Amino acid sequence: MRFLCACIAASLFFALPVWAVYAPIPEQEQGKAFSASLRGGFSYDSNIFGAPTNEIHSWVYSVAPRLKYNQSVTDQLFVSAGYELDLDYFDNRPGTKALFSHLLDGRAAYAFSPVTTLDLSDTYDISKNPAALLAGAPVNTNQSYKSNEFDGRFQTSPLPKAGVALKFRSLNFRYDDNFLAGELDRTESLFGLEGTYAVLPEVKAAAEYRYQDIHYDTAGGTKNKGSNFFLAGADYALGKQYTASARVGFEQRHRDSQRDTTAPYAELSGKYDYADRSYVSAGYAYSLEEVSDVVTYTDEKVNQFFFNVQHAVSALIVASASLDYEPAVLEARRGFHNANEDTTRAGLALTYLPTKNWSITASYDYDRVSSDVKSRELTRHRTGLSATFSF
Repeated sequence: MRFLCACIAASLFFALPVWAVYAPIPEQEQGKAFSASLRGGFSYDSNIFGAPTNEIHSWVYSVAPRLKYNQSVTDQLFVSAGYELDLDYFDNRPGTKALFSHLLDGRAAYAFSPVTTLDLSDTYDISKNPAALLAGAPVNTNQSYKSNEFDGRFQTSPLPKAGVALKFRSLNFRYDDNFLAGELDRTESLFGLEGTYAVLPEVKAAAEYRYQDIHYDTAGGTKNKGSNFFLAGADYALGKQYTASARVGFEQRHRDSQRDTTAPYAELSGKYDYADRSYVSAGYAYSLEEVSDVVTYTDEKVNQFFFNVQHAVSALIVASASLDYEPAVLEARRGFHNANEDTTRAGLALTYLPTKNWSITASYDYDRVSSDVKSRELTRHRTGLSATFSF
């Protein structure tokens, strides 16, 4: 259920309370500055490299210790940091069978006043066993990479009903494989200025401008691009039970050495917490995204539909499911043809919580890419069982 976890983590950063600049802390980490956990388990992966043909399957045995620090340094400053080491051992993998991945994250949130806050976070990931694999990569290619994401958000309310937010994100990818590195190593930077106005106590109207710069390390003159976004929308919150957000507008994209384009842009999402530890969330987005074959295509127009549900079956058992469906059109470079491509990701998990410190999870993940280009198609099944002890 890594996709579901990613959606939850992303929502925390963009839905911060105004004065108490504390993101929700898991129950096992509450009441102490330092906490630790140890996760162990095994899984079966039907396509460890995401290849369209000659798939390699393997059992994977994993151990992952994690350290976490959460501390309110003062009444105004909150700091957190974490480190996780993932050891995955494959019983059927060409080359190295034991892979070590590392995840390091940190966050600092400061409240200058009840209406003015600054929130900074950074995540560095050395991923040797990626959960989301590239479509169209050479058959059975190592897709290990390093990535770093830095996020910053400054927000204030100059008037009782009006708010202003400055946002920044920098994301870079560096692949281990020489071919993938030459094609895909890049840095994506996003700047945003947003204004909001409380039309009603539960409704805020919003207008936003964003600028995005995508810079490739190699042959950037044919792959780099920049975009201007002009968006309008609203945020809705009725207590803690109902929340919804909408941003619609258009994107003006300049492509180096290729045709420029103007495309619609949309972000629609909603969440309903109907019971303790139980909720439903869903959404839709339309945007231009980077593609794994930068020789043939400039980028892709993606429709993303997603649905998440978590339900507390009992006091000790929680079930969850996620579905992500992305029909897309790959935008061809001059001399090539556009291609249609559909990506489906789904996940199921059942978690047993016998005590506050123990959790046992059975999970299943399904990935499928259906494409006009047969070399980009893939199917992947992952089934696993893991246990986590927090202390």
